[in-house]
Amino acid sequence: MKTPKFPVLDDHIHIDPRNGRGIDAIKDFKRSGGTHICLVTKPSWSLDVHPSSGNDYSTVFDETLEIAKQIEEQGIVVFPLLGVHPAEITVLTPRLTLKEATTVMKKGLDCAATYVREGKAIGLKSGRPHYETSPKILAASNEVLSHALTLGGELGCAVQIHAETGPCDDVVEMARSLGMDPLRVIKHFGSPETPLMPSLVAKHESIPELCLAKRRFTMESDYMDENERPGAVMGPRSVPRQTTSLLQAGKITEEDIFRIHQETPEQVYGVEIRI
Repeated sequence: MKTPKFPVLDDHIHIDPRNGRGIDAIKDFKRSGGTHICLVTKPSWSLDVHPSSGNDYSTVFDETLEIAKQIEEQGIVVFPLLGVHPAEITVLTPRLTLKEATTVMKKGLDCAATYVREGKAIGLKSGRPHYETSPKILAASNEVLSHALTLGGELGCAVQIHAETGPCDDVVEMARSLGMDPLRVIKHFGSPETPLMPSLVAKHESIPELCLAKRRFTMESDYMDENERPGAVMGPRSVPRQTTSLLQAGKITEEDIFRIHQETPEQVYGVEIRI
């Protein structure tokens, strides 16, 4: 296989050999020109883990890192992002009080932070529900998110967040007040209007326009790797294919590609991206 002319990073992808295509999906990604991924922790319940303490999340994180090793054997560079999915609060509260669920999630983030300190992960995953919920659940979720941002500031690492559609303007001041650079807070499935760092789904129609304006953002597939939802949200080929398609159509340049897939993730995550 030829060495790619430029790096292509999928900023939010899940690979799940238990419930999906696993390494076959990564082979598709590589064949289509992909070179790097941010491998994001799946929700605990998808790996049959039902946490009662923060340390219970270590099972999820260890499995994520084992999958990362398998992916690296395919010649793909993997940057693990470990944390607690914001929807965990909805799953935990039927068997725990809201206060207990909040504590478990915060302790789970403490557990993830240990992996970042040890150099096993490059950043944290957190957020708040992207669906309608009660004011009490939202307040507890913001408490968990604040804890993630505090840890990110202390560790000097990025925090990728899953949250409601829209700019999430309030997270900027939340991050600053907790010692976290808002431009190192990545809005997964983001939109151009966010003042955080947007990670745009590969098919986003604003990509050419944003490139013309030299706007910084990353690209993602949000591939879930679940046999029950094949290809959701976009398939593993989508980021490299769309990048190449936009280049061939003259809608973006190679300079744009290096900004999207190398310069921006290097600045946000503090990693080195080479091909």
